[in-house]
Amino acid sequence: MPGLGLDVRSSARLRRRSGGTVVILPGMGLRRSVGSLPELADELRAGLGSGPVVLVGHSQSCQVVAAVAERDPRVVGLLLLGPTTDPRMRRLTVLAARWVRTALREPWWQLPLVLSQWLHTGPAAMTALWRRLSDDRVDDRLRRVAVPVVVVRGERDVLCPHDWAAHLADCAPRGRLVEFPGAAHMTPQTHPAAVAELIAGLVRSQASS
Repeated sequence: MPGLGLDVRSSARLRRRSGGTVVILPGMGLRRSVGSLPELADELRAGLGSGPVVLVGHSQSCQVVAAVAERDPRVVGLLLLGPTTDPRMRRLTVLAARWVRTALREPWWQLPLVLSQWLHTGPAAMTALWRRLSDDRVDDRLRRVAVPVVVVRGERDVLCPHDWAAHLADCAPRGRLVEFPGAAHMTPQTHPAAVAELIAGLVRSQASS
């Protein structure tokens, strides 16, 4: 699933290596009214096949895939790329400052691609999604996710600090943390081969269980 304001283009390089499908939701590729987290989770569930499935979330969509993995038996693995929302960033001023610091650490070639996706989704849907999900305690939710969970963080990502990512990995009963050297927040775009390898590992672990 794409992150806040992003759409299918954000994972194009990744999907060329790993396959898979993208489910886009309001605020994440769709410019329409954003429902509650349970409603977003229901929309994602409706877009899944018969299973088994490995769910991949990026940034704010990690909260949606975690909500689905908590209850849906079709989910056999969870990959969380730069998961939010660190409770320390719920104040808009703190979030904005962290976002700027992270953006300055991203490769500049991404800028046109990211901006075009944000324009496609629209600021109203993006703002609504943030407001809907920012209070969700994804760490508490992960304590109830029984499948393998891989939390991925770029070492230059200040939207997803090391201690927050490590905390989420520790909360999941079968969680682990992977950090990408030199990466920031947009790992599906900047490090598709490394992300694809982690997806393949989750698929292999399911097949051998």
